[in-house]
Amino acid sequence: MTALYLAVDGGNSKTDVVLGTAYGEVLGFVRGPTSSPHSIGLTGTIEVLRELIAAVRADAGMAAGRPIDLAAVYLAGADLPVEMRRLHAAISAQSWSTRTIVDNDCCALLRAGTSMPDAVAVVCGAGTNCLGRAADGRTARFVALGPISGDWGGGHDLAEHTLRLAARGEDGRGERTKLSRAVADHFGYATVEEVSIALHLGEVDLARVHELTPLLFQVAAGGDPVAGQLVHRQVAEILVQHRVAATRLDLLRSPHALVLGGGVLRARHPLLHDQVVAGALAQAPQVRISVLDAPPAVGAALLALDELGTAGRAEADLRVALTATEPGGQVEAAA
Repeated sequence: MTALYLAVDGGNSKTDVVLGTAYGEVLGFVRGPTSSPHSIGLTGTIEVLRELIAAVRADAGMAAGRPIDLAAVYLAGADLPVEMRRLHAAISAQSWSTRTIVDNDCCALLRAGTSMPDAVAVVCGAGTNCLGRAADGRTARFVALGPISGDWGGGHDLAEHTLRLAARGEDGRGERTKLSRAVADHFGYATVEEVSIALHLGEVDLARVHELTPLLFQVAAGGDPVAGQLVHRQVAEILVQHRVAATRLDLLRSPHALVLGGGVLRARHPLLHDQVVAGALAQAPQVRISVLDAPPAVGAALLALDELGTAGRAEADLRVALTATEPGGQVEAAA
């Protein structure tokens, strides 16, 4: 009987689950909400995965008793060894598969983005993270626990700073900026002050603040210096992650891949993208830069096939099948 696998790519904003065969056939694919334990706790992670795995089995028309050989689970929030051990134990206890692999979702992005053994991935989606690997097996990671570990950036941070700059620009505490008018208009209010009060009183859902990331790039592209400075700060954060990871692995002056992923980077906003590319080449002249053009679930599935020993024969078909699942074709909207 052909071996089966489950592959999970769980980010800060969504979770993709693939059910496939060892020979590259995709039997089922489903998408659901975040499964990051940092956002919803370990119990919440298991509940989300349970629902999605039941759904993907149904999507595949698979009988309830059919065994699955491997679950390869890559999650945002699987950052510390102790977190990965806890996740591994909790997922293994569900008996969804005979074997279980658990690691950070950056691993899936890196596998989806390049076959080069020396590589760095930088993710800028709802949040931000970085992972580097060297051909000799060494890795470079950051603790990635949010502000308490020095993290900055991603769509949520950018959106919150956009609102802050718009408010300060309007009331005089900060530089005047076109963000103020744009933010007020976005929410349908006369002023940003009214927006802030509506958010405070619950008249506008606080989660809607995250809608402001695309607006930031629109205003910055129009030449607004305040918006432009915020985009430049994100550029600097992406570049420093690449530089530090590559330096730790002795790759900065050597050929290596830089894979850019996550909704903010995959949107290829020119003001962000062009500065990142120029900056990466300036600090690592031999780097080969790519923007992920397939869902990271491709990487999770390929890592499962690597474990099953069949990725070489199945990779091309798998990429075609799973890239077709992306909304809008290939490139997701900015988080």
